[in-house]
Amino acid sequence: MDPSQDKVVVVTGASAGIGAALAEELARRGARLVLAARRRELLEALAVRAGGAEAVPTDVTRRQEVDRLRDAALARFGRIDAWVNNAGRGITRSFAQVTDEDLDAMIRDNLKSALYGMQAVLPHFREAGKGVIANVSSMLSRVPVATIRCAYSASKAGLDSMTETLRFELAGEFPAIRVVLVLPGVVATDFGRNALGGGPDSRTLPGAQPVDEVARAIADGLWSGPVDLYTRPNGLEQVLGHLRSLAAKPVAR
Repeated sequence: MDPSQDKVVVVTGASAGIGAALAEELARRGARLVLAARRRELLEALAVRAGGAEAVPTDVTRRQEVDRLRDAALARFGRIDAWVNNAGRGITRSFAQVTDEDLDAMIRDNLKSALYGMQAVLPHFREAGKGVIANVSSMLSRVPVATIRCAYSASKAGLDSMTETLRFELAGEFPAIRVVLVLPGVVATDFGRNALGGGPDSRTLPGAQPVDEVARAIADGLWSGPVDLYTRPNGLEQVLGHLRSLAAKPVAR
């Protein structure tokens, strides 16, 4: 039996892109889903495709709405087994162009939204003694080669750090609460087109990973395997190569 069978999974940012693909993948594996996003019509259509999932229109940048999402999941199913913080947004600004408002928006959309999700579900997981939190970050948090995404990369690096800190906090008393950091590269979705300031459609970029492939990697990695989950087979090697190159560079004098 697939480990997702009968598991109750909350997925944010579920109306499109990785979130929608993940919802459909988990539904095929027999999970019971609670789906959250701001775009009600898209969300409700997805809920139908995902076998009658619970659709909860939610603005995850508002803590009260995230708490309401948790309460809706518990009211429908009585428990939560996994919570996937997938909602987020990109930005197209060079380093010199980034404003206070740009950075605030990236922290709000990509870091605080995940914080709200983690803090909403953690008491339930602590009481149960188990559960899965998965935070969808980006390879750009570790290899920031797309300089037009500098504020986005910074917010995702913050998410990486917060995720790892939570792992350390839980490891002693709650070792059965699994905290997964998902690290995709370029994915063939409309992410780029929806970025603040616009930008290239990610589906047109060379080497973009098919979104269904990313969804399968996440679904496979929710319950077991590495807690740093690279959706590309060579993702870890790219990061290690980048770190080695930095350590090998001579100090400027």
